[in-house]
Amino acid sequence: MENQLAKSTEERTFQYQDSLPSLPVPSLEESLKKYLESVKPFANEEEYKKTEAIVQKFQNGIGKKLQQKLLERAKEKRNWLEDWWLNVAYLDVRIPSQLHVNFGGPASHIEHYWPPKEGTQLERGSISLWHILNYWQLLRKEKLPVHKVGNTPLDMNQFRMLFSTCKVPGITRDSVINYFRTESEGHCPSHIAVMCRGRVFVFDVMHEGCLMTPPEILRQLTYIQKKCHSEPDGPGVAALTSEERTRWAKAREYLINLNPENLTMLEKIQSSLLVYCLDDGSPHVTPEDYSQVAAKVLTGDPTVRWGDKSYNLISFSNGVFGCNCDHAPYDAMVIVSISYYVDQKIFESEGRWTGSDKVRDIPLPEELVFTVDEKVLNDINQAKAQYFKQASDLQLLVYAFTSFGKKLTKKKKLHPDTFVQLALQLAYYRLHGRPGCCYETAMTRYFYHGRTETVRSCTVEAVRWCQSMQDPSTSLFEQQHRMLEAFAKHNKMMKDCSTGKGFDRHLLGLSLIAKEECLPVPELFTDPLFSRSGGGGNFVLSTSLIGYLRVQGVVVPMVHNGYGFFYHIRDDRKQEYTMEKRQPLQ
Repeated sequence: MENQLAKSTEERTFQYQDSLPSLPVPSLEESLKKYLESVKPFANEEEYKKTEAIVQKFQNGIGKKLQQKLLERAKEKRNWLEDWWLNVAYLDVRIPSQLHVNFGGPASHIEHYWPPKEGTQLERGSISLWHILNYWQLLRKEKLPVHKVGNTPLDMNQFRMLFSTCKVPGITRDSVINYFRTESEGHCPSHIAVMCRGRVFVFDVMHEGCLMTPPEILRQLTYIQKKCHSEPDGPGVAALTSEERTRWAKAREYLINLNPENLTMLEKIQSSLLVYCLDDGSPHVTPEDYSQVAAKVLTGDPTVRWGDKSYNLISFSNGVFGCNCDHAPYDAMVIVSISYYVDQKIFESEGRWTGSDKVRDIPLPEELVFTVDEKVLNDINQAKAQYFKQASDLQLLVYAFTSFGKKLTKKKKLHPDTFVQLALQLAYYRLHGRPGCCYETAMTRYFYHGRTETVRSCTVEAVRWCQSMQDPSTSLFEQQHRMLEAFAKHNKMMKDCSTGKGFDRHLLGLSLIAKEECLPVPELFTDPLFSRSGGGGNFVLSTSLIGYLRVQGVVVPMVHNGYGFFYHIRDDRKQEYTMEKRQPLQ
C-alpha cells in the first residue's frame, strides 16, 4: 500500500500539460505602445512622428479587425501562435538550416575528468551515450522532474522532441516527424544512427529488454570505427542535409526514386534516437578558450552529421564532445537540460564506468548503404561546397571572462542577465557609435506549448546610459542613476515577455492574420523603422542567456554584418560566445 501511495503521488513529466493556461493575446493598445517605445532609439524626431501616425492609423483601423480575428483564433486554439511560429520561423525558411538555424555547443567535460586526450574517443563516447540513454529512459517512464518556477509548473512538451525526431525537407515547406512515445503510450524506436567517414550505421541500444552497458556500446562503436578506417570512405549522403531546403527536398525525392530502399534507410535515420557523429577532427580547447571546438561543432564536417536531426552528438578524436541540433522542434533549454544531466553524471562517476565489463552476444551494427549515382554524388559535392563557403563567412570567439560572475552582480543587487545585456549594449555603442537593435530570448513556458518571446534590449533607457558613459562630463552619480533606470526597464520587459505580455509575437500574429485574409500588408510592417528596429528578424544583435550552469551553446547571427552573442553566467565567471557574419552571402 505504501508503495502504491508513493507511486500515485510521484509527479510525472507530462502530467500538468492539460492544466496549463492557454497563451493569451495581449491588448492591441499595450502592444503598439511598447512597439513605439522600442523604435525610438533608431529614429530621428521626424521619422518617429511618421511611425507614430502609422501606428495610430493601424490601431484605429485595420489593426482592430486583425485583433478581433486573432482573439477568435485564440478561442479555438490553446496556443494561437504554435503552428504559425513553427512554420514561419523554421519550416518555411529556405536557407540552409544546418548552418543558419541549428544550434549547438561543446560539452564542458574538459573542465573536470575528460580533458582532451587522443585515444579516448570511443571509451568516453560509450559512457556519454549510456548517460544520454538513461535520460531517454527517464523521459519514456515520465520520471524526468517537471520544470517549475516556485510551485508553478512549466510546459514540458518540447522534451518530447529531443529523441527520435527529425525534420524532413519539402519543396516549399518542411515538416517535423516525431516517433517518440512514453512507455504508457506504446512502442518507441530504440536504435541510434552512427556516422563515420561518409558512412551510416544503425544499432539497437536495447538487448533482451535491457539497455546496453558502456562496454557493449563500446564494442559497437569499435566495430564501426575499425570498418570505416580500413575501408574506403562512404559517399557522405548526410551532407545533403546542409543544402538549401528546396534543393535538398528535390535531391531527397531523386534519391528515393532511384531505389525505394533509400527511403527505408532515410526513415531509419529519421526515427533513430539520435545521431552519434564520429568526427576525425581534434579541436583545440581549454576552459578559457572554446573557440575552435565551438566552430567545429557548428561548422564542422557535414558528411558525419544529419543536419535535420533534433540531436547530433559529436565525438572528436581527442575525446572532446559537442552537439548540433535542429532548432525547429525545440528551444535550447531542452539540450541544456540533458547536457547538464550528462555532465553531472560524468563528474559524479569521475568519468569512469565502474560496472561489469561483460559483453553479451549482441548483433553487430547494420550499415545503411545508399544507392547513389553520378547525379547524387554531384549533389553531395555541391552541398559541401556551398556549406564550406558559407561557413567561411563566420568568425567565432568563445572566451571566459573570469574577473567576476553571478556572485558579485547579485551581491550588488543587480540581475546578472540584465548586467550582461547592458554591457553588450555599451560595447556595441562604443564600437559602432550608435545603438544596436537587439533580440534576447524570453521563455513563455508558463503557457501550454509556450516557446519564446522577444525582449528588445536596446531601450531608450539603455541608450541614455550608454551616452552618459561616453560623456566625460557626466557625473558618476548620473551614470549610476541612468544605469539603474536601464536595469529596471529591462527587468520589467523580461517579466512582461515571460508572462505573455510581449509584443513581437503579437505583431507577427496580426501580420499573419492579414496574410491569411488576403489583405494588403499593413503599412506598419513596411515602415522602414519596423525592420531598422529589428522587426522581421532583422536584429543586428542576436543574444541569449544559456543559463547559470557549465553548459554552453552558440547560434549564428540573424543578419549579415551582425553578431550572435550567447553566454552562460557562473558564480565566478562568464563564458561568452561571440559570432560575427562578416560579408553578405552571394
